[in-house]
Amino acid sequence: MKLDIVAFGAHPDDVELGCAGTILKEISLGKQVGIVDLTRGELGTRGSAEIRHQEATAAADILGVAVRENLDMRDGFFLNDEQHQLEVIKMIRKYKPEIVLCNAIDDRHIDHAKGSKLVSDACFLSGLVRIETEIDGVKQEAWRPKLVYHYIQWKNIEPDFVVDITGFTDTKIKSILAYGSQFYDPNSKEPESPISSKNFLESLNYRSRDLGRLAGVDHAEGFTVERYLAVNSLADLM
Repeated sequence: MKLDIVAFGAHPDDVELGCAGTILKEISLGKQVGIVDLTRGELGTRGSAEIRHQEATAAADILGVAVRENLDMRDGFFLNDEQHQLEVIKMIRKYKPEIVLCNAIDDRHIDHAKGSKLVSDACFLSGLVRIETEIDGVKQEAWRPKLVYHYIQWKNIEPDFVVDITGFTDTKIKSILAYGSQFYDPNSKEPESPISSKNFLESLNYRSRDLGRLAGVDHAEGFTVERYLAVNSLADLM
């Protein structure tokens, strides 16, 4: 199955928090989008790997993505090495995306920066024909995505561009709230975490509103790039 876009996240819920609005918009425009989670988030303060798997499946249904996979890397301890790069390369060659979305290049959680660099490096290596991979005994062809973009997470990193997600924020929040074990619930008996507060949940709305305000739209999501952006015409810019 060829996809237009594959969004990678170090943990289940990273993609929803960082770029769910963009995914929803691209799907509405006819794009085929998939999600690949690197870990099961088993070291999370709240919930469990099993619960988060169920939540990730529910969130994927809300977003309407074509596929969601989990590479089952070790939460907190995966590395940007050959073994892990090859696992990501297999996903890139399997789905042949034109665009890859991945974690923030710098963030509070160490897995986010690690995941960001791991996926970025794998996107380059995936285009090298002398790196051989296979799935189910079938040799894969080399494939390099045209574009790699990094979504913004905990830190307020200055975006290189923003995507207008006006009209998609309600469904984005719904996909995030599918992770009931992770986010604000006044009745929860689970330990508190940095993302379980009411303030964090509300911040998702005011961040998208603020990025939208700066771009002249109602809501937006921000991304950083690895190379210069180019447009065919000044008229392509909003």
